[in-house]
Amino acid sequence: MLYNNGQTMTLKAPGGQRVKVRLEVNAKARRLIIRLDERRREAVAIAPSPRQMEAAAAFAAERVDWISSRLQHLPEIVRFEEGAIFNYRGYPCQISGEGGGRLAKLSAGEPKILSVPGDAETIHLRVERFLKKQARAELTRAVKRHTETLGVEYKGISVKDTRSRWGSCTSDGQLSFSWRLIMAPPEVLDYVAAHECAHLKEMNHSNKFWSLVAKCCPDWKRHRSWLRVHGAELQAAGE
Repeated sequence: MLYNNGQTMTLKAPGGQRVKVRLEVNAKARRLIIRLDERRREAVAIAPSPRQMEAAAAFAAERVDWISSRLQHLPEIVRFEEGAIFNYRGYPCQISGEGGGRLAKLSAGEPKILSVPGDAETIHLRVERFLKKQARAELTRAVKRHTETLGVEYKGISVKDTRSRWGSCTSDGQLSFSWRLIMAPPEVLDYVAAHECAHLKEMNHSNKFWSLVAKCCPDWKRHRSWLRVHGAELQAAGE
């Protein structure tokens, strides 16, 4: 059977559940890979080349039970709407549509309330705009601090809504981060910033690279573990 890049197929797990699997080609992949797309609630089977698309489909079919189990254990989606509670800098924050003025405002006390003015239909856009602005500010401060520590320079910072990586660094010094990191504890965001700044010196994951990360963030292993455990919760917010 011929498969196309981006095609979605439906598999049936032994328990009867139907599982969606999207087929993708990634030339950077060294082998067949299965990952979860938490927001779309589907799996992604990645092939290193178009010639291996059929093998990727078979690879997913062999692991359909595992895929089904992982999808069933994903956290519930939290939509940015009136009354919803999401995490901001690691702490619960509730959305209120009763805010005045034009901009979203965060309360100073506890529990945190994010007051968002305007129509209910556009609350999610204004909440996301607020979080992106805060993420950019926090990440910029962290990057400046870590680049000074490492004695390196960066060219620019962008904040995006990435699905598979929390941050990235290009060979010309462009740093990119997921705005969803603003929902994680500050030290986790700081670790991701340190990770990408270390790539400005070492574009690999060698021992030398991790020593640079440790220089900026001594407790990096704990923060990396937090992301592995709770990352799906960040991806489930705002859809």
